[in-house]
Amino acid sequence: MNSWHLSRAVRAIESGGVIACPTEAVWGLSCDPADNDAIQRILDLKQRPWQKGVLLVASSLEQLHDWIEPLSDDDLQSVWSTWPGPVTWVLPCKEWVSPMLRGIHNTLAVRISGHPLVQALCHETGPLVSTSANPAGREPARSRLKVRQYFHQQLDYILPGELGGRQQPSEIRTLNGQRLR
Repeated sequence: MNSWHLSRAVRAIESGGVIACPTEAVWGLSCDPADNDAIQRILDLKQRPWQKGVLLVASSLEQLHDWIEPLSDDDLQSVWSTWPGPVTWVLPCKEWVSPMLRGIHNTLAVRISGHPLVQALCHETGPLVSTSANPAGREPARSRLKVRQYFHQQLDYILPGELGGRQQPSEIRTLNGQRLR
């Protein structure tokens, strides 16, 4: 991993930017989850309605404590059995969490990524918005070239790196046992 590229990505995020980076299976768009303007840029780029919400990716559970409600021991065990890794959990979120993140829900989709580049990025920035790099209705980008084709010069940085080798985007689960994807 090139620390110069990581530093550029961190600077872009800290200055309110939107970046693209590789994840476990597809390229993602990321920004600071506390920056509603940056989140709106992502929604506009994707042509995604805010009502759906987006997910947060983190490098540790501690990074999510300010965003999600405390979990029971049983729920925590279920979640921990899949992390770090490509499973996103829909969890009860703090009341103050912006609708830009949670959509019309009182939950927030979160994941602790096992991808080394995402881990390193979140270690530097804290949790990040992460959503597939594609306009609504199009296939998620699986290469830097496809990211450029979709978004041209509309991104503040594209973090070089390789996908994590998974064929499908992260699975999405709820605490009541549903698999949403």
